[in-house]
Order: sequence, then structure tokens, then C-alpha cells
Amino acid sequence: MGEIQKLTIDGKGYVLLSEDDYQDLVDVSDARAAKARIDAGEETWPEDVVKALITGEDPVRVFRKHRGMSIKELAEKSGLSQPYLSEIETGKKEGSLDALRSIASALDVDLADVA
Repeated sequence: MGEIQKLTIDGKGYVLLSEDDYQDLVDVSDARAAKARIDAGEETWPEDVVKALITGEDPVRVFRKHRGMSIKELAEKSGLSQPYLSEIETGKKEGSLDALRSIASALDVDLADVA
């Protein structure tokens, strides 16, 4: 960390530091907050899952594979047919809200993760 200057303006104390040092403090704060969420049980995703989602792969397929489930297992657990799930994964159908809720529940992810 570089030089830090303390200033008083109108009787109020301020600290002046470089943008880089400020960003380092913000990054540390963000990292601590993320660690606290993880320690509280929030699930994180491995790099391959994140990359697959960023590159536009179908989220249902990505999370199904991440959970180590076959499409048959997901169909059974979600109460949906295999052909319907396949059409959702391939983008031929969007999937109804109820179907996506069932899929999210079966994959133990938030609805927003698969919608």
C-alpha cells in the first residue's frame, strides 16, 4: 500500500489514498463478503460451469452435467419427459415456468439459474 494522507476539511477527518490502493481495499472487502456467504453455505460454481454458462451453453444441460445426472435421471426427478427436457436443452423449446421450476428444484439451483 502506498502513501496515505490524513486530511481535515471543515473539522471532518478524511483519508487520501491512490485509486489503486482504494481498489485493493474494495477488492478485499468484496472477497471477505464472498467468503462470508460461502462460509454460510452459499454454493459456488467451478470454473468449467461458469465458462460454459458465459459461452452460452444451455444452463439446464450445464447444471445437469455438473450434478452428474443423466437426462433420464433429471426427467424422473423433475417429473418431466425426457423428450421435453431434450427440447429445452437444445433450445427447441423454452420450457414453461412450471417446468423450469421443476428442473431448478431437481437440480437444486435457483430458478434464475436455469431460466
